[in-house]
Amino acid sequence: MPVTVLRTLLGFAIVLILTRLLGKKQLSQLTIFTYITGIVLGEMTGMLILDKSIPVVDGVISLVLWSALVFVIEIVSMKSAKARAVMDGEPEIVVKKGQIIAKSLKKQRLNLDDLAMQLRLQQVFSIMDVEYAILEPNGALTVMKKSGLDPATKGDMHIPPEPVGMPSEIITDGKVVEKNLAELGYSRRELEAELRRQGIDSAKKVLYAELQKDRTLYVQKK
Repeated sequence: MPVTVLRTLLGFAIVLILTRLLGKKQLSQLTIFTYITGIVLGEMTGMLILDKSIPVVDGVISLVLWSALVFVIEIVSMKSAKARAVMDGEPEIVVKKGQIIAKSLKKQRLNLDDLAMQLRLQQVFSIMDVEYAILEPNGALTVMKKSGLDPATKGDMHIPPEPVGMPSEIITDGKVVEKNLAELGYSRRELEAELRRQGIDSAKKVLYAELQKDRTLYVQKK
C-alpha cells in the first residue's frame, strides 16, 4: 500500500508540474499533436502508478523526457513559422465563394458529409451562402457568410451590399506569405510600396501585417 500511495503522489506531482510547464490551451485550441501528447502523458502516468514492474526511476525519466521533447517542439514552433506549419498544420480554405475546393477536402481527408455537418453547426445550410470556409489546424471550421445573409444586414435594409473580401495575413514574423499574396491578387510591389508609405523599409521589421477587406494594410511592427 505505501508503495502505491507513493507512486500515485509522485505521478500526480509530475503531471501537475509538467502540464504547468507546457502552458495553457483551451480544449478547442488543441491540435492533434497536443491532444495525443496529453493522452500519452496520462497513459504513462497510469502505468507508473499501477504497473509495479516498471521501476519508478524509469517511469519518471520517460515522463520527463517526453515532456521535454514536447516543450522543445513548442518553443521551436513559437520561433519558426515553418515549424508551426509542420507540427500544427496550416488553415486550409475548403469553400471559396460558394464553391467547394475538392482538392483541399482530399488533402485534409474531409468528406462532404463532414463538411455539411460542420457548416450546419455554424447555422449554414447551403454552400451557396458561404463566402469562405476555412478548416483550422484544430479541426474546427471557420465560416464567413456572404454579404447580406447575416441578421440585421444591409440586405434586410435594402442597402446594396459592399464587395466582400477576407482579411488575410500577408506578413508573419518578418516573412511574406507569398501564397496569400497570389490568392488576393496583391503584388509584392504593392506590398513594398505600402510598407514604405508607412515608414517601413523591410518586411523583416514587421511582426504581423494583414490585408483588410477594403485593401488597406494593417501593420504591426516588431
